[in-house]
Amino acid sequence: MRPDSEHRAGDRDRTRASALVRRRPRARTRAVGLLAAALVGGLLVTGCGGGSDGSSADHGKARRAGPLPAPAPARPSAPATPAPGTEADGEQRDIAPTDTPSPTPADYLSTFALDVDTASYGYARRTLADGRLPDPKTVRPEEFINSFRQDYPRPEGNGFSVTADGARAGEEGWSFLRVGLATGPAAPVSERPPAVLTFVIDVSGSMSETGRLDLVKQSLGVMTDQLRPDDSLALVTFSDTAETVLPMTRVGGGRGRVHDAIDRMEPMSSTNLDAGVRTGYDTAVEGARPGATNRVVLLSDALANTGETDADAILDRISDARREHGITLFGVGVGSEYGDALMERLADKGDGHTTYVSTSEEARKVFCDELPQNIELRAREAKTQVAFDPQTVQRFRLIGYDDRQVADDDYRNDRVDGGEVGPGHTVTALYAIRLRPGASGHVATAGVRWLDPDTRAPHEETTQIEASALDTDVWRSNRGLQLTATAAYFADALRQGALPGAPTLSQLASRADKLARVTEDKDVRRLAEAIRRADELRI
Repeated sequence: MRPDSEHRAGDRDRTRASALVRRRPRARTRAVGLLAAALVGGLLVTGCGGGSDGSSADHGKARRAGPLPAPAPARPSAPATPAPGTEADGEQRDIAPTDTPSPTPADYLSTFALDVDTASYGYARRTLADGRLPDPKTVRPEEFINSFRQDYPRPEGNGFSVTADGARAGEEGWSFLRVGLATGPAAPVSERPPAVLTFVIDVSGSMSETGRLDLVKQSLGVMTDQLRPDDSLALVTFSDTAETVLPMTRVGGGRGRVHDAIDRMEPMSSTNLDAGVRTGYDTAVEGARPGATNRVVLLSDALANTGETDADAILDRISDARREHGITLFGVGVGSEYGDALMERLADKGDGHTTYVSTSEEARKVFCDELPQNIELRAREAKTQVAFDPQTVQRFRLIGYDDRQVADDDYRNDRVDGGEVGPGHTVTALYAIRLRPGASGHVATAGVRWLDPDTRAPHEETTQIEASALDTDVWRSNRGLQLTATAAYFADALRQGALPGAPTLSQLASRADKLARVTEDKDVRRLAEAIRRADELRI
């Protein structure tokens, strides 16, 4: 079994392939992510007491010399996943044609913007619990993988640590290579900058379903009691029109008014998401404070049906506010029917994160446990680049990050969108790689580049990985790598993909059960249950 999108590596000088740390710096820019962390983003600021491959634009073919196009800011609807080794039209293709001319150094490079979204996994779990298999187009493997925290080393101060490990994937010649990034822990709530939060809340008729507006109101009430007196909060609601029901208000002395405004919210009629976003950003711009963390938090099922429903038009509004005022967007999805694609695209454009909640426990986790990770920043415009060694690596495939791809030449171009990452985050990139027969020695150099959130000075960290680090079978490797592989295999199965060494869903559920027993982790137990449910629904 082979991945359906790979790079073929021809023989080439190792030094050229390792151009990762030797290219000249260039200008730079943007950040990524958005919504999901919205709830997360908003709530966590509170400090509750009491979180297919995309190896290249030319899938399945060696890339030619010359600059690659910049990645599209919006995630297009994915076509039906073709069977491994076939093009979308059903014709057989050679995954790594032997007559490909000698590749360029870029053929050994993989570059993408960081992403800490988790909404895809949360919504998949909700869909499975409702007795349905998720639409493959809503399954983003990196969001499955990044839904589980890893114990990577933490750096001091801003920026990242970077580590790499791997294991054999269970199919001859194939291995997994994992690149792990981590930011330092969050500062105490008392030491963070003031938070200026504009909540944009969907009160359309569809939000009357149990687990939507009622969950949002409950979560906002909990969050309000945890905000500091010097924090500020505004509330914008939208249905067929949008209304600022609470202008920007200091929490100190205004907590009662915030609760009253929350209590008055009731579901109404249509979903004019564009009006909500426009009014929300107007309110956020008017109330923005220098030196504070200014955020828009969108809470919605993202089922726009009134006013401007074109995603690009709504996205333009977010992009303008981001560039001019530095206001980022966090999004939280709710509801059994959920506009995943629109919410995820809004997050990309708004330099924020997305998450999805369906229970009060999940909402409390987002608002009280994860929010501190989305108020402050540890890195802006963060990108990763992995340079594979042509003397040891024959093929590679990045699992997920389909809409986070960046042209290799833009790794150090900070005008090209990267990702914004807060404290306490871990980010994982998993590759399926095929080594050359008998290969040994250097496999890859993995690096991360980011801008300091305060000074905007660029920084980089790199690490190396050797072939000897891939000798262990994945199911005998460390628990963190086993969990990463389990999440990746699960997402790939839901997308009807073909990762090397893929177990059946029944076998995968058993692997997850074992991990849950060993780790005593409730999140891993829920993963095992979701895999088991998917297996049952496929019968």
